[in-house]
Formats: sequence, structure tokens, C-alpha cells
Amino acid sequence: MLPFSLLLALACCVHRNIIFAFGSSASSSAFVVDTGYAQYLGNHSYPNTVAYLGIPYAEPPVGDRRFRAPLPLNTDRIMAEAKGAVIDATKYPDFCVQGTTGNGDAGGAGSEDCLKVNIYAPVNATKGSNLPVLVYIHGGGYIYGNPANWPFDHWVNQSPNIVVVSIYYRLSSFGFLATPAMRDPENGDLNAGVLDQVQALKWVQAHIASFGGDPRKVTINGQSAGASSVELQIVAHASEGLFSQAIAQSVLRVPLPTPEQQEALFSFYATHAGCALGTAGQQIACLRNASVSALAMAQDAGSSAAFTASEYNVFHPVIDDILFSQSPTKSILAGRFAKVPLIVGATSNETKSAGSDIVEALQLFFPSLTTASANALAARYPLSELGDLQFQTATGDSELRIFYAENAWYQRSILGERLGAATISWTYRYNQRTPGAAAVFHASENWMMFRGTSTGTNGTTTFQPMGLADIAFAQELIAYWVSFVRAGNPNTFKLARSPAWAPFTSDRARIVLQEDPNGSTTISGSFVEEESEEEASRCNFVAGLNTQQEN
Repeated sequence: MLPFSLLLALACCVHRNIIFAFGSSASSSAFVVDTGYAQYLGNHSYPNTVAYLGIPYAEPPVGDRRFRAPLPLNTDRIMAEAKGAVIDATKYPDFCVQGTTGNGDAGGAGSEDCLKVNIYAPVNATKGSNLPVLVYIHGGGYIYGNPANWPFDHWVNQSPNIVVVSIYYRLSSFGFLATPAMRDPENGDLNAGVLDQVQALKWVQAHIASFGGDPRKVTINGQSAGASSVELQIVAHASEGLFSQAIAQSVLRVPLPTPEQQEALFSFYATHAGCALGTAGQQIACLRNASVSALAMAQDAGSSAAFTASEYNVFHPVIDDILFSQSPTKSILAGRFAKVPLIVGATSNETKSAGSDIVEALQLFFPSLTTASANALAARYPLSELGDLQFQTATGDSELRIFYAENAWYQRSILGERLGAATISWTYRYNQRTPGAAAVFHASENWMMFRGTSTGTNGTTTFQPMGLADIAFAQELIAYWVSFVRAGNPNTFKLARSPAWAPFTSDRARIVLQEDPNGSTTISGSFVEEESEEEASRCNFVAGLNTQQEN
């Protein structure tokens, strides 16, 4: 483990475009991995870590492949193009085309040729090391996000006994264009962005052993839309056998509409991109030939005030009757999902909504939620009880925290304690504010887990300095997560100063993750609490609205 002084220096100095080299020359054969079809040179980014950046896992989804499911990587093509040379994998690749964050910025940066993974491995990992694997799916509302902003070099450096894979997948209209005509594969494929994730997991199964990983021990992990993706992979019909554990951080419960409900957005998008004429199939063909700039402007316009025809104004996953035949909550409550060990949790002050009108915010987020149901839900969150936290608690439970209730139902009712460790799960409440923040907002843990990252627009981020107490707390978090990846239990390899994390059973125990209030680097501030009866009751009420909330 690095001393605090060096960790602090790294936290202060790392930027996504800077590559560190420790010890051996970057051209050393020790940092070359042979996959059998190509040799990749990695970057010796930390003393214990080699980062292999931008490794393709599928064929480029360009030209006629736009809006279609990814094709498996043509390894013969890669081999022929390399001509026996070692491929440089020391720099981050182009990220996928970005959408707007919705704050008045313009999207459009990035590339369509983005179906890549970043792989972080210990310096001594070889084929046969059989190290457990963490596969990370980034957040960003399915609209934006760049894996370079959530690096894992320091995770592997702290615990050089895992391999981490971070997935790039298509976003916004490039990954989630939807119209009923796309049920016909001649026109395209629904949920291309989710299919990208599935293809990446298949590539991991086939090739991660070359980097020292064990394809039999794969944990999928994500935050926000990444956690929503984890939830979708848990219920997807195509994901069986691709992972054995899961971590879901602040599941973004966006509705999964039908393609019919997305039809108005599709028509607006096609018109705005200059493809208004003809049948839907002809419009898709026109969009397939349009410039990235035209599509980027059209998808941004769809989430602006210019589009008023429907409340379904964002490109998200949809019910396609192939991957998903019903909403995730329905599948989970019916017991139709991958029954794997799970960590799930959220921050203390979750919400993605703004304003003060709870009913209006809920109906904006869940367009099919009736006014009567929204009022009934809001009534469960009285101002007299919650005060200033009323709005964020009422909206946040529906938008981000309900997976607690799903997990509780799964643990207590579907599988039961008799199945023991094979189905065990843990929950948490993340309770550490980022510096200067007024509350523990959505994504607060990202700042701590990823070297002070504060993401901006179009794939950018700023890495802010971390104090010694921050670094000590980050080490605790990483140790819990890595322990779960390694052993299926966050306690097995936790730091000695960290409290035991009780599993979630009938007593509804969960851990509260936070720094020591006095800023100690040797004493943990985390502790175990019990989910209150009122919180459980509210979450179960929200779960009962899953048909209207469409998730």
C-alpha cells in the first residue's frame, strides 16, 4: 500500500490525459499481454498496476452498423491489421458520442468507434493467475459518461489481486434510438447500448484470462445509470452465465417505456436531423447516413423545450420483448432474475429532481404515474416529519432508492435465509459529503472512490485534491468493494479499522459509510444501523407502483 504522502500527491496531480510511469520502461515486455490474436502494450500507471486502455471488444458500430446490435470482435481482422506488431494500449481511447447533461450545454463530443474496454491488472498478472474480475458500467443517465473519469489504477494498486474492466457503451440516440419499426431487425435493434454491455461481458468471458482474470468470477458494478444497467443485466434474458455477483450503487430507476411511447421523440429527432420523409424504415436509413453533428444536435434538442409532444423525451432503454419483456421491478418481484450475491445502496440525500412540487417532479420523472398515485405517494412523506428533506426523500425513494425494497423482498421472501451465502446481500447508506456540498447528493461516493473526480460536460472531469482523511476513507471503501469481488463478502478482506458489515436479513441491517467525524486516518467513522420501519414501509409502497413507474 502506498504511503499517504504519495497517495495524496497522486490524488492532487492525476488528470485523465496524464500517464504515470513507475520503475520499468513503458516499452518493457513485462507490460505486453498476448491475447492470442493481438499483443497489447499497457501503461505502468502505478507501482502495482498496469492499465491496458482502449481494448476493442466488438466491431466498430459505424456505417450500416449504426443503431444495430454490436458484432463480436473480428479477431482475424485485428491480427491482420497488427501485422505482428505490438498494439499501443497506453492511452485512453475516444469515448462514445455524448449527449447534453440537460444544463444548457451541448453534447456531441466523442466517437462512434468507441466499443472498447479499459483493463487494470496487477503488474505480475499472467494467464493462469485466475484473479477475480470487476466489470464496471459507468453512469451518466444513459446520455453521457467517459470511463476515463472513473479510473481504477489505484484500486488495483491498493489490492493487486483483482482485474478491473471498465466498459464504453453507446449513449443517447446512438445507443437507445427506439421506434416500433426497430422491432424489425432490417431497420435496427432496440437497446443497442445494453447489447454493447452484454457483448463486453462476452468478450470478458473469452479473453480476460490473458490479462490474469478468471471468467468464472465476474462481479458487475455500476453507479446511477451504471447501477440501472446492473439491474437490467440481472433481469436480462441474454446475460445468464456472464457474471456471478453484482454491486449496484444508487440505481437510477428511469422508466422503461415501450417503443410506441418513444415514437413522438423518434419523429421529432428524425425531423430535426433532416430525415422527416418516408416510412419509419426510410427515416432510420436516412439517420444512418446523417452526420454525427446532425444527430448530436437532434438528440440534444429532444431533451430541450423545443420538444413538447411527449413526456418521454430522453433516449433510454425500452421494453423490447427480447432482453426485457417487462419492467425490472416486476421481474425482480416475480423472482425472475439472476440470483447472485449483491451489494446495493444509495446516498443519504438522493434525488435527480429539482424544484419543490413533489407531485409535479414525480410525474415528470415517471410520465405514466397518475396524479392520484403521485398524491398518495407524496402523502407518505409529510413535511411535519421530514422538514427540509421532504422533497428529496419523496423523489429520491422512487428515483434511486427503491432497489432497497426490491432487495429486501428478494432476501426475505423469494429465496429466504435457508439458501444462505449463495444469495446473501448487503446494503449501505453512503453518508459523506463531497467538500463544499450542502448534503450527501447523488454520486457523492464517486468523488471519494475515484480520486476526487468531478465530472463536467462532453466527457471531461476535474480531479480535485483529497485530504488525508479522504484518502483513508477511500481506502476503506475500496477495501470493502474489493473484498466482495474477491470473496463474495465485504468483510473478508476489509481494513482492520473498518467495522463488520452485517448482511441484510430480517433485521434490515445496513452499514453507514462515512469518514471519522474528527478527521482521523486510523479510526473508521462507519457504523451499522437498522433501516427504519417507516423507510421500509415507504419503499414497499413505492414498489407497489412499479406498473405506473415502468421500472
